Amino acid sequence: MSETPAVSRRLLLGGAVASGALAAGMTASAPSASAAAEQAPRRRPGQKSMIGVPFDAHRTVRVGVIGLGNRGSGMITGWAAVPGCTVTAVCDIRADRAKRAADRLESKGRPRPAEYGGSADSYARMLTRDDIDLVYVATPWEFHYEHGRAALLSGRHAVVELPIATELRQLWDLVETSERTRRHLLLAENCNYGRNELAMLKAAHDGLFGDVTNGHGGYLHDLRELLFSDTYYTDSWRRLWHTRSTASFYPMHGLAPIAAAMDINRGDRMTTLRATATAPRGLADYRARFVPRGHPSWKETYINGDLVTCMIETEKGRTIRAEHDVSSPRPYSRINTLAGSRGIVEDYAGPSPTGARIYVEPDHGGHTWRDFESYRKEYDHWLWQKVGDDAANNGGHGGMDYILQWRTVQLMRAGLVPDIDVYDSAAWCAPVPLSVRSLAKDGRPVEIPDFTRGAWRERRPGLDSTPTDMPPVG
Repeated sequence: MSETPAVSRRLLLGGAVASGALAAGMTASAPSASAAAEQAPRRRPGQKSMIGVPFDAHRTVRVGVIGLGNRGSGMITGWAAVPGCTVTAVCDIRADRAKRAADRLESKGRPRPAEYGGSADSYARMLTRDDIDLVYVATPWEFHYEHGRAALLSGRHAVVELPIATELRQLWDLVETSERTRRHLLLAENCNYGRNELAMLKAAHDGLFGDVTNGHGGYLHDLRELLFSDTYYTDSWRRLWHTRSTASFYPMHGLAPIAAAMDINRGDRMTTLRATATAPRGLADYRARFVPRGHPSWKETYINGDLVTCMIETEKGRTIRAEHDVSSPRPYSRINTLAGSRGIVEDYAGPSPTGARIYVEPDHGGHTWRDFESYRKEYDHWLWQKVGDDAANNGGHGGMDYILQWRTVQLMRAGLVPDIDVYDSAAWCAPVPLSVRSLAKDGRPVEIPDFTRGAWRERRPGLDSTPTDMPPVG
């Protein structure tokens, strides 16, 4: 068994506000990393890239879950439903959550997982087990780096919710740790497995939009009611980030599918980022109208701009606009727009069978949008054709959660190369700390590290995978 990291003081907080050491890298007054941290570290002797490295084939994938709040507890039944996968252990600092999760799986006829909880080092005790192959991390953001790193050091692969880390030095360390341990760490970016997103990717790679020049994605979600709820986000952890950071917290849901369609890290790479932010008005305004004066939030000052926009440039001259706004009254959108020399697709465009619209030459003319439905049928990804019905019955967010889980288990059971690797995960999460740095420089551009160390120049498969079967169970 590999080294298990010592429990830090931050973990003792159990989901409350992170200590100053973490917050310092995420405030407007302090850059998120030193200049040295942005440079590619020299690989140690024997340390090699994880690009193209397949999983060892697993007869059964045994999953340990760290974090059983809203997200973690919502995902456990999906993991257990995938053929050849079993949840062997569940962990939360609140022991009652671990028990409820185990009860829930048992009530559905699944083997009862071992329970861990009640202390900050419960996850470390869970990682001493010998019946875990994959660790799924769904704790608050401030713990993702430590829990993901601990999973790698214990000899397990890790699937980590967004973001995998909040600082550049942490992103680099996860890349380094993955390379040293020869274990994969994947961002749990379910939106990359959305039906529209995968169809858009296949259409782009087939040349439907001509030469792709730009994209627009983000996370626009009115979370004000949930942010001020006393029960939804444990210890108000998500609202408290708005009191200590100017970052674009969560642009990955929109950014990652655009980056995948552009073959980022597979022939192109993101090079610079410029950030802008509107004034932080939404949360304070909502509090003034709807939150009682005695509520703890009245002691808080919000510094995170309502809309944080990152303009990203790539080595090949493409641009990506990535946005984050959870503080304003608006319908939900991940934007999901991709454009090129021969056309454009826009998601979340209004009522239609797919919710998306398209305009491409020579099919269309008259400056009139068309529905995306026929193109989604033509470019429907094999994953949705194969397990779409199961996804609808077993996964949230329209089934994309289950597609992510099914594909991860299939890759591990079949011994295949992951669709998303640690380099993709680090690049997609880099706008979190880099937006802080750019905003501290009045929106001037900052460099995006090349986590692949030059390997981005080589084309290789990713989410545009070829059809493969799930190995038979038994």
